Amino acid sequence: MRSLIFTIVILSLAACTAKDSLPLLDKAAFETTDGKKTTLYTLKSGNGITIQVTNFGARVVSIYAPDKNGKYEDIAVGYENIDRYINNTGERFLGCVVGRYANRIAKGQFTIDNVTYQLPINNNGQTLHGGLKGLDMAVWDVSEASDTEIKFSYTSKDGDDGFPGNVKIDMTYSLTPQNEFRIDYKAVTDKPTVINLSNHAFFNLKGEANGSITDHVLTINASHTTPVDSVLIPTGEIVSVVGTPFDFKKPTVIGERINNNDVQLKNGLGYDHNWVLDNTTGKVALAATLYEPASGRVLEVYTDQPGLQFYSGNFFDGTYNGKYGKPIKFRETLALETQKFPDSPNHPNFPSTRLNPGETYTQTCIYKFLIK
Repeated sequence: MRSLIFTIVILSLAACTAKDSLPLLDKAAFETTDGKKTTLYTLKSGNGITIQVTNFGARVVSIYAPDKNGKYEDIAVGYENIDRYINNTGERFLGCVVGRYANRIAKGQFTIDNVTYQLPINNNGQTLHGGLKGLDMAVWDVSEASDTEIKFSYTSKDGDDGFPGNVKIDMTYSLTPQNEFRIDYKAVTDKPTVINLSNHAFFNLKGEANGSITDHVLTINASHTTPVDSVLIPTGEIVSVVGTPFDFKKPTVIGERINNNDVQLKNGLGYDHNWVLDNTTGKVALAATLYEPASGRVLEVYTDQPGLQFYSGNFFDGTYNGKYGKPIKFRETLALETQKFPDSPNHPNFPSTRLNPGETYTQTCIYKFLIK
């Protein structure tokens, strides 16, 4: 896929105090000359939040949010043109939808009705976020787009990345007057398969590349986690967070215990784990709250899913820049991914991710932006 390369003028977000003067990314930097066309879409809440997304991997590219003094920053990590997403030499999963199976599957294998399926191996001998292509590298169709809502669709064919079944996925991004970025997923299949979708937006409430996230304050409404082995595959246990560095039931500074002498923290080089959410109703409820004291920015995460993966940016090392030319350094960004559990197809005690013909997979995730 050949892309038009545009250089965008990088304006100082620090100087932006009015939403009408935001230095939005240029749509032309996301257009292609052949293959399926990509573009950049802008959503506005009408109440202070502006988000830019592209249909390449349904990526969240930018989130412009004010602080307690009305100063705007782009709090999402991303790239400034489509070429960097297609031919990335840094982090592949910036801001995208991940699947067909978000998170990891042990040795890239699972069995359905006595048939074993082998997926591509792309992460320490495991399959991560769907494999070598994945939904993040697909150009999604856009059926409708307005200032507040975009409707995406994509059909993953039988055998894509080793997964069975033709799976049609419909996904809607909407930005509400309540400053809620809402993601609604729906999928159907013509053959028994597994599915576990998530959005992989990376956040820093100080602004992209504006310092560590370890001073952010995090609350996770979860009393248990699923411990992992040295290659981040769940052991199958579900353990209490009480008395561990994984207890975020009360607001806790992320960096307070991240370097503790704990085997789970060593396995993940920090936090890169699934929390078992206390909400078991299957309805949308508050899962996590993130607060950055200096700016006053708050992010609330709502979901109807049983799990939340908190990743503290442990594998960012400053070797590549974000969209404003500044390097993304160690633990300068984080992800809060709503989903079912990692490696569920290989753990009967985990919530099932199986989808059969005639059934419909649904999920709702909401990222709500506030000021404190």
